[in-house]
Amino acid sequence: MRIVIFGATGFIGKKLFTALDTSGFNLTVLSRDVDRAREVLGEHAAFCQWDGKNEEVLSHIFKDVYAVINLAGENIAGKHWTEARKKRIITSRTHPASAIVHAINHAETKPHVYIQASAIGYYGSDYKKPFNEHSPPGKGFIPDLCKKWEEAAHNLDESVRFCLLRSGVVIGSGGGALEQFEKPFRFGLGGYIGSGKQWLSWIHIDDEVKAIQFLLENKEARGAYNLTAPEPVRMKQFARELGRVLKKPSWTHVPAFVIKLMLGQMGCEVVLASQKVLPKKLLEEGFKFQFSKIRMALVNIHHS
Repeated sequence: MRIVIFGATGFIGKKLFTALDTSGFNLTVLSRDVDRAREVLGEHAAFCQWDGKNEEVLSHIFKDVYAVINLAGENIAGKHWTEARKKRIITSRTHPASAIVHAINHAETKPHVYIQASAIGYYGSDYKKPFNEHSPPGKGFIPDLCKKWEEAAHNLDESVRFCLLRSGVVIGSGGGALEQFEKPFRFGLGGYIGSGKQWLSWIHIDDEVKAIQFLLENKEARGAYNLTAPEPVRMKQFARELGRVLKKPSWTHVPAFVIKLMLGQMGCEVVLASQKVLPKKLLEEGFKFQFSKIRMALVNIHHS
């Protein structure tokens, strides 16, 4: 069976590509930079140039495809949020999603399933209330971004099964959020940020990939799914466990006002946000997490 992947060179995309390739799927990767994609992923796929907008290119590629997986989007936390950058972050998600959905709707033979990335940022921030897939969207730039991202796929033909991936903080070796968390620890300056009471909803990269494969193969799966471990942790606990695994002290504390001064709105909505998000639908539909506890996940990442 053939699967088309957008965003295959990202942290999650690379791991998913390897897993699907190992499982024997015939993969087609669409990228703005085909040479870089080949360098990152190897030659085990067909590679096609795509500018993120042109629907005519997609109409030919989507012929006789089992699934389309869209993970495309500019890094939210890479740089400061100027107004111009916020617009780029939005369009890097909404333009490809809209073009993909339009091309699927007009394809002679439609894929069986379309899987699109989103994020738990959809729910906003709350220190007490837990979120599940039925929780309403929050307020702020990131919730608005996620709503627009998801709405870009709302016109998908109903004959195509559709799954949304509301992913939490994905941790693993070789990139992602954990790489940034670890930097101060390696210099003996590790510790927690803000009050330390904010909830961190995380997921091991292996469970993230397995959950995507689960939704790909489970023909009854539809709608939004929270891709988060069933046991979220407070920031202070996360910092303490990371220090224990790295065998480094976890003693510093960066106050919230410092983060706000340094990063502005991005600091408030990304670094200081509190999100206790539960994977209600995945658990109800029988998905088994390999890593449900943060210490178990961190030990695996640093000793595998």
